[in-house]
Amino acid sequence: MKERVPGKFLVFEGIDGSGKTTQVRKVYERLKDQGRDAAATFEPTDGPIGSLIRQMLSGKMPTDQRTIASLFAADRTDHLVNPETGIRSLVDEGKIIVCDRYYFSSYAYHAQYIDMDWVIQANSLNADILRPDATLFIDVDPDICIERIRASRESLEIYEKIDIMKQVRANYFKAFDRLKHQETVIVINGDDTPDRVAERVWKEVGQLV
Repeated sequence: MKERVPGKFLVFEGIDGSGKTTQVRKVYERLKDQGRDAAATFEPTDGPIGSLIRQMLSGKMPTDQRTIASLFAADRTDHLVNPETGIRSLVDEGKIIVCDRYYFSSYAYHAQYIDMDWVIQANSLNADILRPDATLFIDVDPDICIERIRASRESLEIYEKIDIMKQVRANYFKAFDRLKHQETVIVINGDDTPDRVAERVWKEVGQLV
């Protein structure tokens, strides 16, 4: 009987406009080209809780930041343990899961309004269920990110303002430092063309999978 190979859970993080979504796609495609059993996913999900979150992020549904933070944590739990699509079981089956955002996004974005320890505690169940094998942070100057966003979209989401983006980047590094003994974080310079960044990313991913 063939021995089951343990799966991997790789998370990509970055402020809006950092290009992390592009890098998730490139890594996923490269893994598939190699014949690896891989899947790509994202947060907030496209499930019912995630869809509600997206309405709030667009500004169409005003709400309290504590509500958004709690919904993100709930959406994340469903993302992990959903009977049909839960990524915990997929990793256990040996799949390589590449995820666009995970709980470090909550720590960085919600800590602007709520104590970071509260947000970390709200996600403690998710951390217990599944910690990433590595979190790859695509680090790009916020001024570059905001220009990319303005060039590609007509409307911005509630967090897509330069002062907020600078604070979010700072919060990411604050969270990385706070959890450095529990999490594996790889910071990648994203101030370059997507293809050059992709080579930096793959150099790290290739050592993980």
